[in-house]
Amino acid sequence: MKVLLHICCAPCSIYPLEVLEGEGCRVFGFFFNPNIHPYQEYRLRLETLQRFAEHVALEVIYRDEYDVVSFLREVVFRETQRCYYCYHLRLDAAARLAKKSHMDAFTTTLLYSKRQKHELIRELGDEMSHRHGIPFVYRDLRQGWQVGVQQSKELNLYRQQYCGCIFSEQERFLGFDSE
Repeated sequence: MKVLLHICCAPCSIYPLEVLEGEGCRVFGFFFNPNIHPYQEYRLRLETLQRFAEHVALEVIYRDEYDVVSFLREVVFRETQRCYYCYHLRLDAAARLAKKSHMDAFTTTLLYSKRQKHELIRELGDEMSHRHGIPFVYRDLRQGWQVGVQQSKELNLYRQQYCGCIFSEQERFLGFDSE
């Protein structure tokens, strides 16, 4: 089965790749993350994924669009709903690309993170699956969190300290949660 894996960053792709390939899937990566701020952070994540993909021979489609202005326009005055918009944007793009590329299914590394809104990701993945006519591969990958952390450290990968958007960066420095 050919699966398109939306990838937020290299460290978060380690365990999902291991699981999907262990199930016999042929995995193709997809980097599309216009939510990441600032630009230097975006570049670090992109370049780290490029190096990691080369290391593990992962084919990745890069939609290298730094469009933080559009992201901010969509979430301004709706900051508490920003994750919904962010997930929707990226999962919609992944489902469209998977369908266009004749993949058998799509999924996301967001299902690996203990810090993401897991049920919302699942709900939106299912919605995009129905909308675009391509299966969403749901796996609760959070149990592999430490595996990915350890392996990313062993590989000396850049490990970010927040999900990517300006709001999560603020929360990191001010020490409060968005919920």
